[in-house]
Amino acid sequence: MAITLPKLPYEADALEPYISANTLGFHHGKHHQTYVTNLNNLIQNTPLAEEALEAIIFASANVPEKVGIFNNAAQVWNHTFYWNCMKKDGGGVPSGAIASKITEDFGSYDAFAEAFKNAGLTQFGSGWAWLVLENGKLKITKTSNADTPMVHQQKALLTVDVWEHAYYLEYQNRRADYIDIFLKHLVNWEFVNENLNA
Repeated sequence: MAITLPKLPYEADALEPYISANTLGFHHGKHHQTYVTNLNNLIQNTPLAEEALEAIIFASANVPEKVGIFNNAAQVWNHTFYWNCMKKDGGGVPSGAIASKITEDFGSYDAFAEAFKNAGLTQFGSGWAWLVLENGKLKITKTSNADTPMVHQQKALLTVDVWEHAYYLEYQNRRADYIDIFLKHLVNWEFVNENLNA
């Protein structure tokens, strides 16, 4: 089965003024599409061509001769997940099960937000900051480049993309402002609750 580029879960201008249609056009339409195209080219005429995306990720993780496959497959997954982590009029303090779990495991929403922002700020170079579930506990982690929580026995609940192309057109070198805006105005807490309860 060919891997395809999923549609954005909202219109390209839905996240304005925080993330522009121009940024989403490049990020989704160019960067994400390139990972999809590269992956299909790499798995063509191999047994992996018949596999689902997550199966491809697990089959290529930590296999040196399949590093290109892993990088592109994981980036397809990471980006699809990231789009769903945002919505119009999102952000702020969550409600539902994730709110209780954040208080239980971090002490408060503010403590979570500070730790999440710090993970994104201290990720050197390109990568991701994540809220994950590991052994029944919430944990904040960060990954470099294409690395993804699923290959570390973690369930991803929320991510912010801190590759420069995710924010540079709006925020230039101000990664802190971008992550702050993400938390205050963009997080889709309904999606996070769905992941927690899945």
